[in-house]
Amino acid sequence: MNTIPLDYETLRLIWWLLLGVLLIGFAVMDGYDLGVGALLPFVACNDDERRVLINLLGPTWEGNQVWLVLGGGAIFAAWPALYAASFSGFYLAMITVLLALILRPVAFKFRGKIKDSRWRAIWDWALFIGGFVPALIFGVAVGNVLLGVPFNLDATLRPSYAGNFFGLLRPFALVSGLLSVAMLVTHGAVIIAARTEGTVSMRARVYGRYAAIASIVLFALAGLWVSFGMDGYVVTSTQDHFGPSNPLGKMVTTGTGAWLANYSAHPWMIIAPALGLLGSLVAYIGLKGDAWKTSLLGSTLAIVGIISTAGLSLFPFLLPSSLNPNASLTVWDASSSHLTLFVMLLATIVFLPLIIAYTAWVYRVMRGTVTATSIGRNPNAY
Repeated sequence: MNTIPLDYETLRLIWWLLLGVLLIGFAVMDGYDLGVGALLPFVACNDDERRVLINLLGPTWEGNQVWLVLGGGAIFAAWPALYAASFSGFYLAMITVLLALILRPVAFKFRGKIKDSRWRAIWDWALFIGGFVPALIFGVAVGNVLLGVPFNLDATLRPSYAGNFFGLLRPFALVSGLLSVAMLVTHGAVIIAARTEGTVSMRARVYGRYAAIASIVLFALAGLWVSFGMDGYVVTSTQDHFGPSNPLGKMVTTGTGAWLANYSAHPWMIIAPALGLLGSLVAYIGLKGDAWKTSLLGSTLAIVGIISTAGLSLFPFLLPSSLNPNASLTVWDASSSHLTLFVMLLATIVFLPLIIAYTAWVYRVMRGTVTATSIGRNPNAY
């Protein structure tokens, strides 16, 4: 007798939503760290200014990466087939991201060890790499998912990948990567403008406005490309939303503009791309008028809208296969067991509010403007 109070279909849908929440949480929380890192060599022009930006990130960046760990853990536990296919296929890309992220704590620790301009410049550029490269590759990965990933499943559901690292750098994927960079640079510029003073804040507003415009243009370009320039995927057979996971038990076809099918069936979904465009515009207006609350709201809404647009366009697909469309992974055939999803949901109900609560507390404690003077008063400053 099944004693689980939620049916299998509902749990699969909940975990698809939670995966989106975790990805958005990472982009909002750790995304500004990546954006600030990517802006560091350009917004800050001397050692004092760069120390201001480094100490802006220093107290919170480690906690922000919890969202990345949660996202990876959710994929591993809730969607094991997705984890196996994507992490093996994107292995070199993920290693590149990992190495770039490792540069960040190393740069924080080593930059101030020697008072030499060349030494510190090396670590400043390491922080730039640690911000720019992950932002770019995460966007490239999403672009490749929309294009379809060259993997297949054998009779025992073992994935095999037929691509390579440079094969990921397709034109649409690069546009997606640049959109990701522009989106996170806008978010980082908003935080710099809000929490610093003087020329650093002014430069951040300028770069942030450029990045917000780039976000609008690139997002619109990507939307046109998805609509008219690339094939999407459609499940043509009936899928059992309550049955065991078996990605090979369905039929899938491709067609130009197929990723728009969900918007035709559910017109309310147009809210997501509208938020992406409107949020970037609001961020631009806020940065132009030095209204940091407005710009922060705008950059956050832009992240929510852009990521939600990708997720809603793909649904129910998690990882389409360009080699064998029938092997594509969907929400209904790539999940863990019914019991596993339910136990994980119980753990999430307990721990996710705790993570949100301590994050909110840390940001409240660390609020305020970071200046060269405040750093000088802090013996623990970087």
